[in-house]
Amino acid sequence: MATHQLQGSLFDQSDDVHLRPLTEVRRTALGDGAWIDLLPGWLSGAHVLFERLAVDVPWKAERRQMYERVVDVPRLLAFYGDGEPLPHPVLDEARQALSDHYAEELGEAFTTAGLCHYRDGRDSVAWHGDRIGRGARENTMVAILSVGAPRDLLLRPLRGGEGIRRPLGHGDLIVMGGSCQRTWEHAIPKSTRVAGGRISIQFRPHGVR
Repeated sequence: MATHQLQGSLFDQSDDVHLRPLTEVRRTALGDGAWIDLLPGWLSGAHVLFERLAVDVPWKAERRQMYERVVDVPRLLAFYGDGEPLPHPVLDEARQALSDHYAEELGEAFTTAGLCHYRDGRDSVAWHGDRIGRGARENTMVAILSVGAPRDLLLRPLRGGEGIRRPLGHGDLIVMGGSCQRTWEHAIPKSTRVAGGRISIQFRPHGVR
């Protein structure tokens, strides 16, 4: 699995929380009509935002049926629907900036925000695609802003073949687009090397989960 470290995001020590221009985003074609856009350190002052979100967001611990038993979901969750105010003004700015930047290509706005709090290396998310709703049959986009300690995002093609790894944290942005949710899967694996928590903010268009 190919690994690429996002070095540009490792030196964010600013207390000023603001966004860089999205014109600096760089695209990688994955095949089968899928692609990812990356912008390391899109958000400056990411550590400030992490601390605010960790305290201010009404996090929920969920339990789900797994085969014959009910288990704890290994992360905390929060969801903000279309029209709901987000927990920090910079997230409203981020959603609007993404909607503006991808307006022609996506053809609609990013409307919802799902948040995941990975408290330490024991928290994770299994292999999946965002295929609940329109993502199962249409090309779409999911934009993820990460703050806190870097965690590896893994991607693998459903048809088989080599996957890729992207360490994300400290204000890094990744956008998964095209057929990515239908032809690739992604995951955040458990890790014994992680010190500290990570929060991801996933911006999606209406009807994509």
